[in-house]
Amino acid sequence: MMVTEDNGFIHWLQNHLLTCPMKQTFGIDCPGCGLQRSIIALMHGDLISSFKLYPATIPFLFLIGFTLVHLKADFRSGAQIIKIAVGFVAIIILINYIYKIFTHQLI
Repeated sequence: MMVTEDNGFIHWLQNHLLTCPMKQTFGIDCPGCGLQRSIIALMHGDLISSFKLYPATIPFLFLIGFTLVHLKADFRSGAQIIKIAVGFVAIIILINYIYKIFTHQLI
């Protein structure tokens, strides 16, 4: 099987993940742990694994995309939508972190 550039890039990403400073220092996950692996799963087309690794990934990526389009197109209510979306993503991150605490998944 021939390795495409995309697969090579994804493989390279998998082998060059950034280390979490909080996990390295304190030994527990931070609220952002799992985002890199979730994006890689998404790049493989595995939505379910991506969601399980980090539920806020897809809404976060939509937020970034919408923000970039808003900066170019200047939607009338764009800033308000971005504020609401940031709150929504923050709530997802918080709920996920609390869930990880109560299910002892931080270590």
